[in-house]
Amino acid sequence: MVLSLEIMPLEAKAPEPPAPKTIVVRYGYLKLIGEFPSDIATKVGCGSKLVLRTLRGTEIGEMLTTVCGNGGCNKSITRDKMLEYIKHSGGRNFPFSDSGRVLRVATAQDMAVQKRLDERRSDYLSKSRELVARHKLAMKIVEVEQLLGQERLIFYFISEHRVDFRTLVRDMAHEFHSRIELTQVGARDEARLVADYEKCGQHCCCKQFLKVLTPIAMRSAKIQKGTLDPAKISGRCGRLMCCLRYEDQTYEDLRKRLPSRNTRVRTEKGEAWVLEGQILTQLVMLQFDDGERAAVPMEEIQAFNLPKPKLPNGRTMQTAFDTIPEESRTTGREKDAAGPAPGSANAGSTTGKSGGPPRPSPSATSGNQAGLSAPQRNRLGPGKPAGADRANRNSELTAAPDRPGQAGQPRPSVAPNQAIQPVQRDTVKSIVPLAMPRSDRSSKTEAHPQPSQNSPLPITPSNQPVQDQKPAPVDPDLPQSQG
Repeated sequence: MVLSLEIMPLEAKAPEPPAPKTIVVRYGYLKLIGEFPSDIATKVGCGSKLVLRTLRGTEIGEMLTTVCGNGGCNKSITRDKMLEYIKHSGGRNFPFSDSGRVLRVATAQDMAVQKRLDERRSDYLSKSRELVARHKLAMKIVEVEQLLGQERLIFYFISEHRVDFRTLVRDMAHEFHSRIELTQVGARDEARLVADYEKCGQHCCCKQFLKVLTPIAMRSAKIQKGTLDPAKISGRCGRLMCCLRYEDQTYEDLRKRLPSRNTRVRTEKGEAWVLEGQILTQLVMLQFDDGERAAVPMEEIQAFNLPKPKLPNGRTMQTAFDTIPEESRTTGREKDAAGPAPGSANAGSTTGKSGGPPRPSPSATSGNQAGLSAPQRNRLGPGKPAGADRANRNSELTAAPDRPGQAGQPRPSVAPNQAIQPVQRDTVKSIVPLAMPRSDRSSKTEAHPQPSQNSPLPITPSNQPVQDQKPAPVDPDLPQSQG
């Protein structure tokens, strides 16, 4: 028996899809994104290493995805989806470029050259930092990047101020024999360049996929975290962790659903005050009118923002802990027994219960001593007015004789609390000495002037010769005594 094997015809092989016209790639230490036209005739897979021509030079990049017209394949996206992703990821600040071209798929030789260049990175860093220290510049070299084509060396540095590094660039170009490019970065970009893992065990978000590093508000940390310990809410860069921004919108939406504090709500048990709320669990801590507290889910609250009750004195309660003030609890009879307030018009007198004439209160008798210090009150004694001591001193000064012949003459006194007027210089008249003729001097050599009856002080003769004596100054406005 002869067996014949029939050869089954093979199915026709499906045609290969055309090569993509544009490829989305990622390149550089800062993980820049670009969509470049491709010269590759075959289709390449995601994650393949490619040789790119960018504005910086020839370098190695990584393929992310391709852009096709219909987006039907699972490894391609449409252009509309890519533009929407860029819009929500930072918009104009997103590091996206279309000025470049994909040259070829990277070969083993290309990868070996790039590896050899990366091994020299530590030497470049040490020499560049020595040059910075030599020029005494306030900057810190963080990282250095060398391209595959060796067109330039890119140094990343951080500095708090602007730095004039023109002389430094010349020295670095002479040292490394290449074109030098200095790029200033911030603290977050420094973590993107040198950091690796975070507290969560994953790669740093800024190094893995974040392109636009926006500042994080402390409000987000207060809402999402139970603690504000800097060691727990700060990342590798020393700033607030970028992941706080991921759930910020969700927390904000959940927070808006919770009722505000110190408001009234209604549940099956009755009305209650809102003490606090939990955002994630959506539980509200309530205090009922009987003092009971309970955590109630949001689904069991029937009404919000109910009117607040009023106190017996007519004032509206603002919180669950408001009570009647002590002054409102005193009755009218207790107020009458307590008497009028110190600042009232009848504070100086007290009226009896029988309605008789008012009698002066003890505080009214010593009211003149109010505002005095303790030594002044002790000196005055009980019952003396405040001006008694001052009046006694003025009378003693008036009665005491100041000079012989002036006893009993009243002395002008200054009224209490009266300002003393300063002496005006223009009212003081100059004293002109009295000139005597020479003939009068000779005739009155032995004569001595007699004291006047109205003179307050006696005049004593002088032993000094007449020629050496000077005439006493006489004010022409004063009346001259008759000798």
